[in-house]
Amino acid sequence: MKLTRIVAVLGLLLILLAVNWSIYKQEQVLTQGKTVLLKLAPVDPRSLMQGDYMALRFEIANQIRSALLHQNADSQTPYKLEPQEGYVVVKRNQQNEAEFVRIDHGEALAENELCLFFRVRHGMVKFATNAFFFQEGKASEYENAEFGEFRVGDDGNLLLVDLKQ
Repeated sequence: MKLTRIVAVLGLLLILLAVNWSIYKQEQVLTQGKTVLLKLAPVDPRSLMQGDYMALRFEIANQIRSALLHQNADSQTPYKLEPQEGYVVVKRNQQNEAEFVRIDHGEALAENELCLFFRVRHGMVKFATNAFFFQEGKASEYENAEFGEFRVGDDGNLLLVDLKQ
């Protein structure tokens, strides 16, 4: 009985430690991560079940998809993207807007380049999030957004912080 309680308490402490470590890492990205703006490809905002939000797609996802399909050209399924994870290299201009450079294969990065983590799921290239939630009645503030503003960690993971015009 006593051993069971000790194991339960230790398990709980481990879970709390893991959750708090994850929160700490994300806070570090928010405060110390590099800013990058990804151009949006617009879709309709609004979800009756979830409240006001804007579904997000990014233009760079189309460029990644094209590059991956080009890499698959010699395979047996040249027009299909398999589930995968990877990094895309982008360069930032003076306004921190990302421009596609290449799919990362371990090459050295130039000074103004960053690696961004992406996933391919169901044939679609996805980044950190595919939606931006906002307070009800604030849709007009975001309907003309052109960019998703992200903070990028050293590991290439992205956190969406805002939408910008």
